[in-house]
Order: sequence, then structure tokens, then C-alpha cells
Amino acid sequence: MGGGGWASGRSAAPPSTAPLPQASPLARSFELDYEEDCFRKDGVPFRYISGSIHYARVPRPAWRDRLLKMYMSGLSAVQVYVPWNYHEPQPGVYDFAGDRDVEAFLDLTAELGLLVILRPGPYICAEWEMGGLPSWLLWKPDIVLRSSDPAYLAAVDSWLHVLLPKIKPRLYQHGGNIISVQVENEYGSYYACDHGYLRHLLGSFRALLGSEVLLFTTDSTRAEELRCGTLQGLYATIDFGPGSNVTEAFGAQRWVEPKGPLVNSEYYTGWLDYWGEAHASTSLVHVARGLEDMLQLGASVNMQVVSWWGTAWGALPCHLQHWNGHCCSPSCQAGRAAAACFISRQGWHWAQQGMVSPCWVCGVLTGLSGVSRRYMFHGGTNFAYWSGADFKDQYKPVTTSYDYDAPLSEAGDPTEKLFAIRMVISKFQPLPAGPMPPATPKYAYGRVALQKHADLLDALDVLCPSGPIQSRFPLTFEAIKQAHGFVVYRTQLPRDVLEPTMLGAPPHSICDRGYVMLQKGLLGNLSLDSSPLSNWLIYPLDIDAAVQQGWPHAALPKSSRRGRAGPAFYTGTFETPGLTWDTFVKFPGWSKGQLWINGFNLGRYWPRRGPQQTLFVPGSVLHVGRPNNITVLELEGAPSTPLLLFLDQPLFNRTLGHSTVATE
Repeated sequence: MGGGGWASGRSAAPPSTAPLPQASPLARSFELDYEEDCFRKDGVPFRYISGSIHYARVPRPAWRDRLLKMYMSGLSAVQVYVPWNYHEPQPGVYDFAGDRDVEAFLDLTAELGLLVILRPGPYICAEWEMGGLPSWLLWKPDIVLRSSDPAYLAAVDSWLHVLLPKIKPRLYQHGGNIISVQVENEYGSYYACDHGYLRHLLGSFRALLGSEVLLFTTDSTRAEELRCGTLQGLYATIDFGPGSNVTEAFGAQRWVEPKGPLVNSEYYTGWLDYWGEAHASTSLVHVARGLEDMLQLGASVNMQVVSWWGTAWGALPCHLQHWNGHCCSPSCQAGRAAAACFISRQGWHWAQQGMVSPCWVCGVLTGLSGVSRRYMFHGGTNFAYWSGADFKDQYKPVTTSYDYDAPLSEAGDPTEKLFAIRMVISKFQPLPAGPMPPATPKYAYGRVALQKHADLLDALDVLCPSGPIQSRFPLTFEAIKQAHGFVVYRTQLPRDVLEPTMLGAPPHSICDRGYVMLQKGLLGNLSLDSSPLSNWLIYPLDIDAAVQQGWPHAALPKSSRRGRAGPAFYTGTFETPGLTWDTFVKFPGWSKGQLWINGFNLGRYWPRRGPQQTLFVPGSVLHVGRPNNITVLELEGAPSTPLLLFLDQPLFNRTLGHSTVATE
């Protein structure tokens, strides 16, 4: 199998690791050499060492700092995802401005002397909301994602015709710095195993990018996944982490690519955190040793942080999944009152687990040229609602922090792991001259008192100005075209409820998480003592738009109904002492919710669940010389004295059980 162009019959030579003089655009080439088992850059054997960074998880003002630190670590390339749903929020509506300016990001990599391995999907990774696929694809209820479904392919082609023309001028062959492009991502782990889909993508990528660009796939070392995820015309690469036997792992690649460079497209330098589990960490000794083993084989590597035993999770409609065992029926205890259902969309994905890895039998691999890629080298943050989820026997939602115990921390600080990796790289190629840029400055802004502004149910006129949708039965997020965030479902109970009574729902009909006053996604109707509830008012909430327009700080506080429980908004302000340094905000006594500062959605906090106890606040979102506005949406219950605590370091390592109450 192969992708892109290739050369053969060239004399053997060790891979070049030193920077090469830049060739003229007409002479530029990046090819596969199947005779010498290497890449050739401008005709010379070449190996790259790269690391992953996701521009969508890093505020634009920090791009240069993070990329420069990656360059100074000795990396020759960076690997970059392009999340489709980050750029096309509605069909035919595109956003490439500000933090979403992928062209500016790519141009900055070129300015800093870094090559790029681009991963434009269309599916990218389950840890990002819906794997990067737009939620509006599910407006067609019977669509089959990541398949040859005509409706899906039409949407993909429309997107690629917008994205790939932006990419083509930046290909290495055209004078840019993009040396290769991945098609799909770990497709072999998805249940569909649709080679017709891969062939369609191959044709689209070739038509829009040309015949010279090197196209490749990435899959695990499992035989079944390599069978389903590879295709003639796409160079097959693999991924594995420091716990793997390097020789056996590359033997798996040799099963599908008998010749050509050895490539680990995702060498896992760390691991992600899930809500309710311990903070993950990976030994820097093991990471450094595994990297050195691969480089001694002549392999190319990308450093990445994700579970090396995992798979790439496919996305299926919400009605096919559970939410971590929380599809149980809550009890409803009330007098004559309305029932309101408050819905939160978490990142959701369904996983098709891969096959058991076979025992690979192969000879010793020596003298081979390839690539070293690390995933992640810098993880960043799942701001707003962008965190996704995995499924490994149960639904596993990803935390807001994407720190990943990566060589560069969530805040972009060099770690001991980075310097250990840098030391290994220095054994194989010269490092850039000059010192490593220092950690970004942090500041502990201290305690900030908050006050309750309004119960959520008292702010529906602001958060849903168009008014509710009337429906006999509840409608899904997709049916009301709500991409993410929150929805209120409201109905009047048909009779007085004087004793505890079961409020029930069919199996799998409540998606994500909810309360009564309820915060669960509804995929089916609710019933009271087996009698279906009808005549619902559905309020799709656009909280972000209201907050960005100055609410609730520009409005007078609303008096709360006595004894009312449920979601509520809290506000406060603080000023910076003439500087806007990065900081971390802690939530003493808070439960779960969402935080905005100056209209910027910093993401979900959930200290009662853990392990993440603080949210990262980039200094770029703060103001100097005027108040910084804090807006908190608390979903489960605020402390009696609501305040936030701004620290100069993160807290990751506290995980609490389902029934444990946080104490500060």
C-alpha cells in the first residue's frame, strides 16, 4: 500500500536529521521511498520527530508561545487536528475567525520553522465533542455517520470543498510546510468497516489536494483494526505507547506495509482524565525510554497523550447509548407544581471496541527510516462544551482540562518530562540554539465573593427570547436544532402529588445528565405513575449569547422564590493589579456547573466528582483597569457563602465518590 508520491532505486543513506537548506518551490518534494524504507524530503532521506497540538484547545494569544516551546524541544514538526464542528456550526455557515483561524495557525508554524502533519478528519477524536462531527448531521435521524451513507458523504464533501482549498497552497510541494495529510482517524476501530467510505475520502482528498501529497491512515496494532482502517493508496501508520514492545508494534505495521518508513503516528506521552477517576500520569522514564527505542530503529514518531490501549471511538446517535448508568428513574416529590426538566448536553460518543491484539512475530527491525510523533505534546483545555467522551465498558466523560500529563502542561509550562524527551532527541539530532522559553507567569488573585443573581427558571425570558417550543411530547436536542448547552423542558403535572411518586422514563430515553427539577437530555417521554406526561414547553437556552452581551452583570438581580432548589446564576467581579497573568480558579463548596469570565466560557467545573478541582483561566481573557465579570451557572447547589478562589497552580488530584460531599 502507499500514498502520495514515492521514489525507488536511490542509494542507501542514513536519515537526515539536521535542517536542510530550503529548496525552490519547483524542487520541493516529500515522498515515500519503498526501496530504502524511508521518507525523502527534497530527494534526501528524512525522519521527522513531531508532537501534537490542537489550536482549538489553545487561546490564539498563546499559539506562538506553545509552538516556540515545541520547536525548542527539538521537534521538527507538529501534528494538528481540524475539528469540523468548530468551523461549521450550522450547515453552510463557516467560522474561521479569531481562535478558529486555522490558516493563521498554520502560517505561524511555518514562520517558526515547523513542518505540519495535518489531520482534517472528517472524524478526529472522541475526546472532542462528537469526534469533531457537527451535531447538525443528526438532524437527519437515520443518518449513518462515518460511512457511505449518501447524506453523510454529501455533507463531508461540502465541508472538504471549503477546507481543503485553504490547505492546498500550504502543502510542502507548493512552498508550504504541510508534509502529509491523514485521512479519517483510527477508522479500523469503528464498527462500520466501510472501505467504500475510505475510497470516497481518498478520491475527494486527491481531487482537492492533488496527486503529490502524501496521504496516510492511523490505526492501532490490532489486526482487525488494520484490516478495516487501511486502504490501497493510503500509507498505513500505527499508534502505540511506552508500554508496548516496539519491535512487535512495528511488526504490525509491516503486516500492512511490508516496505516504507516505520511511523508511530501517536506515541502516547500521557493520558487524559475522566470525571470521577484519578488524575492520570505516565512515567517520564518510560516515555523517554520508549522514544529512544523507536529512534534507534530509525522510526518517525509523533508524541501524543491518549491511552495506548484504547481505540478511536465512533459517534452514534444519542439514543444508542447509556449515560454511565444514570438512566434510572428519579422520584418526584411535590405538591401541586409544574415539573421542569433541565437538560445539559455533555460530549457524547459511542465506542465500538477493537479486537484483541494478536501476538506479532517478526524479525529485528534495524536500519529503517521513519517518523516519531508524540500525542499530545501540549494538550490545552476543552473550553466551553467541547469536551468529549470515551466508551470503555461504560461512558467516560472527559474533564475540562486536557492537561494529559503532557510534556507541556495545560498552561504551556515545560515539565520534567519535556526535558527528558529533549535529552533523548539531542542524542539523534542537534537541538535549536538558545534556551527553552520559561513557564508563563501565574498569579493568585485570591478570593472573590459572589452573589446569587437569579434562578435559571426566572431568567427564561432572557435566555430564550424567542419563547418556548410547544410539543405534545419532549423533543431531542437534534429535533430543536440545539448543538450543545442547556434546554429546559416544562410541563404541568396532571394531578396533585401528595406522596412520593415515581417519575419514569423508558430505557435509554434520558441522555447525559439531569435532575428533577431535572437536568437530563430527553429522548423519550416521561411518565408519572406510568401515565405519560404531555403538553411540554421546551426552552432552548442560549446562555453564551446572553453572557457575551453583558448579562447578567448589566441587569438587576431577581428575587428568588423562597426555598427553590435547582440551577441558579451567581455573579461577581474582581480587578487585576495592573497585569493579566494566567491563573486557576477553585470552587470551594460548589457542586457542578459552568463558568464564564468576561463572556468567555471556561468550561465545566465538577469538584464533587473530581479529579479536576480548578479551571485554567488564560490571562488573555482578563482585563486591566476595569472589572473582570464572573458568571457562574451552578446546577446542583452553591455553598452558603459563595466565593471563588484564584490560585497560581492547578489542582488535579482529588477524586470523590458519587455520595461524597466535598469539604473545603
